[in-house]
Order: sequence, then C-alpha cells, then structure tokens
Amino acid sequence: MTDLMAELLAMPARRIARAVRDGELSPVEIAEATAARIDRLDASLHAFCTRADEVMLRQARALQRRLARGEPVGALAGVPLAVKDLIATRGIRTAAGTPAYRDFVPDEDDVVVRRAVAAGALVAGKTNVSELGYGGVGHNPVFPTTRNPWNPALTSGGSSAGSAVAVATGMTPLALGSDGGGSVRSPASFCGVVGIKPSMGRVPLYPGCRDPRFPGLSGWESVEHIGPLARGVDDAALLLSVIAGPDPRDRHSIPCGDVDWGTAAHGDVRGLRIGFSEDWGHARVDPRVREVLRGAARVFEDTLGCHVEEVDVPWGRETLDVYATIVAHDTDLTGMRDLVRRHGDRMSPHLVELVRRDWRGAEFTDALMARQRLCNQVWPLMERYDLLLTPVVAVPPFAVGRRGPETIDGHPAAPEDWSPFTFVANLTGLPAASVPAALTPDGLPVGVHLLGGHLADAVVLRAAACFEAAVRAPTWLGRRAAAV
Repeated sequence: MTDLMAELLAMPARRIARAVRDGELSPVEIAEATAARIDRLDASLHAFCTRADEVMLRQARALQRRLARGEPVGALAGVPLAVKDLIATRGIRTAAGTPAYRDFVPDEDDVVVRRAVAAGALVAGKTNVSELGYGGVGHNPVFPTTRNPWNPALTSGGSSAGSAVAVATGMTPLALGSDGGGSVRSPASFCGVVGIKPSMGRVPLYPGCRDPRFPGLSGWESVEHIGPLARGVDDAALLLSVIAGPDPRDRHSIPCGDVDWGTAAHGDVRGLRIGFSEDWGHARVDPRVREVLRGAARVFEDTLGCHVEEVDVPWGRETLDVYATIVAHDTDLTGMRDLVRRHGDRMSPHLVELVRRDWRGAEFTDALMARQRLCNQVWPLMERYDLLLTPVVAVPPFAVGRRGPETIDGHPAAPEDWSPFTFVANLTGLPAASVPAALTPDGLPVGVHLLGGHLADAVVLRAAACFEAAVRAPTWLGRRAAAV
C-alpha cells in the first residue's frame, strides 16, 4: 500500500477536503491513489461496474488549477466519491444493472452528482446494483455480483451494494446510494458502514424517478430517497450538507433550513426517549442480530443516558405486501413491459414476474389506503418516542447469489423475510440510519437501525454519532479496510 493511500484510509472525508484546501494533499495524487486502490481490490469484489478514472483525473486537475489560482473550493474538495449506478452521470455509463440500459450514457447529471462535483468531489465511478434496484442484493444479469469484503462468499446486500463495498474497503471515503426500501441501509449493515436515508424531500431526485423517457429508471417516486454511505456519521452529514436542499424539478423537495448539517452530528443524546423492538412483534430474527441489538439498547441506556423501553408496534407482516404493491404502483408498467418484451429473456426473473403480473386497480388503491393507515399508526408512536431502535436486517450476511437466506432462526424463510424493518421509513418518509454496532462471533458486521420522527434528521444523526463513538465503530472498520 502506498504511503498516500495509507494516509487516506486513516482520514475522514472532512479531513481530506481540509488538507486539499490547505495545500497539504494534491487532488491529482489523491485521484491516482484511488484508482490504484480500486485496481488492487475490485477485481475480486466487483464494487464498481464502470470506472471513471479519466473523469476523476480531469476533475482533480481542474481542482488543482483552481487551488493554484487561489480560488475558493467546496466542502468536498478532492474527496473521491462513488456513485450508485442508478444515479445519472453525464458522460459516464449508467447501465442500472440491466440489459435494457447496458450502454446508456446520460446527457445530464443527477442533481446530487452535480452538487457534489460543484463542491469539489472526484467521481471515481459507478457502483454495482441489483437490476434497476428491484432487489436487495448486489446481483444483476450484466455485471459480476458484488461480494462482501468481510467474506467474499457472502452477499453485500443491496441494492446500493457496490457503494457500501467501496466505502467499507476504503476505495472511496464517500458514496452515493439510493434507498427505496432499505437499499442504503441494508448494505451498510452487511458491510459495516454508515448509511443514511434522509427525510422524504431533503435530497432532491432528478432525473432519477422523474424522467419518463427511461422506464425502470423513472419509478419509485413516492418511496425513493438518495443518501450517503460513509465510514463515519460526520462524513455522512458532510455529504448531506452538499446534496440536500430543494430543487424545482422534484415536487417533493423541501427547504432544509431547520437542519445545520455542520453540527447535526454533534452533541449528546441524554434524555432521549427510545422505543426498542427486536422483531416488530412478528419477524423472525437471527439470535446473533438480537444479541447485537440488545447490546445497542444497553449502550443507549447505560452509556448515553437515554430512556429505552420495549415497544409494541401496531402493524404486522402484511405491511410487506403493501410495500411491494406500492413499488409496483410507482413503476412505469407500460414502459417496463416494453423493456421486458425486448429484453426479458436476459432480465432478472423476479423483476419480469413483477412487471408481467396482471395488477388490478383495486390492489393499488388498497395499498395506498394501507399506507395511509400505517402513517396514522406511526406518527402517534413518534410522539411518544424520539427514536425507534430495531435491527436493520434480520440476519447477518448470507450466501452470495441468493435473494435471501433459506432459513432464519431455524425456520424456512421467504426471499423478503430477511428485511422487514427498513421499508417503514420509506412508506412514511421518516429519516433513518444504519450504524455499525458489532461483529458477530464469526466476524461479520451487524448494524442497528435508528428511525426518527417527522423531519428529525438532526436527531437521527446526533444519536447515530453518539452511538458510533460509544462502540468505536470507525476504529474497527478502519482496521478492516487497511487489512483488505
């Protein structure tokens, strides 16, 4: 490992940007060291599906010229950034893991990419996904399957699979992911990094979800969010400080003046009220995950001074079916059926099945009413509690290439049973985070899930940062990244 890469692995993104602004680090050397690390690691892990070495080097040289002229540079100056392959990048292939877009090169950046680059970020490339994001693991029919850096025989989760692996291994300190039902938070848990799903509207999306020219890329409008993956909560807040804020092309986007992203991850959480549930009262959960969650509850209560109590939630497993129907409702079924007609023999079978199903209008309206009932169950609960604490996922990482484990806690499991916790935040629009908590006895990372109240992004970030400091997660993750 080069001296510079070893130095970068030990530095948070905020420190890298400060060192670049102060002239202590060269953005060109950072870009070159990043490309070299991806060269060394990614042939076996497959975090990246499209490299952007030339783009990254060009951005680094332009940044270096601005620094030489004494011009101001942004909050992400010289920080390498991985971008999920569902997020549009001008001039860089965005294949979305599907044969239908294998050679697609967008003519514009997504809002978040444009903002990150304007702040000085260096785009290292596009990271691997499940096909069009429809699935919770990093497998698609176009690129090799992303593998978990803690054990390459296991899944990295999804659909922001490559983004989580890029950060966990130190290929980049920051990554952008998208989260329509846990797709930032699940891979964050499986790979031992921080993943944030901000409140609905905090981070605008365009053209993703909102450009009907591109079926499959234009769906999930009512549940999709873009959020950061990072090795530490403060770095996640740094990326949010750049990408958050309204944009007229996203009708859901909101002003962000109620959150000071620079200080949101600071302060203590003494006195916070936390509702704690191991299983929502109905989910199968691996005993190793239960043990980690109980330990996290003790940290919040005994170390951080929060009031933690077990909570019963009024929703049941049927909400999983509601979520799946909402996703179908948000999908351009006409456009997707045309894609399936032309490419279906090479597409993921579960995606083809969803698109070809003969959906009825009443199924969609019933699901929309069920979402309203869920929201009306959640908001009174969040008046009692500042946060809900649950598992992120019900199991540690399972075998690569599968949609889910065959069993959970000794019981047969359906493909969706391993992820019953995250989608509630998408259906309600509430902020949530996955924070590394511990390693299982066999050395696999497990995260915990923090779900906040309406627009309570700052509370989620502060609690995540306090917990992170208490369990020293960046320290063990940094040691792992250095060992890869």
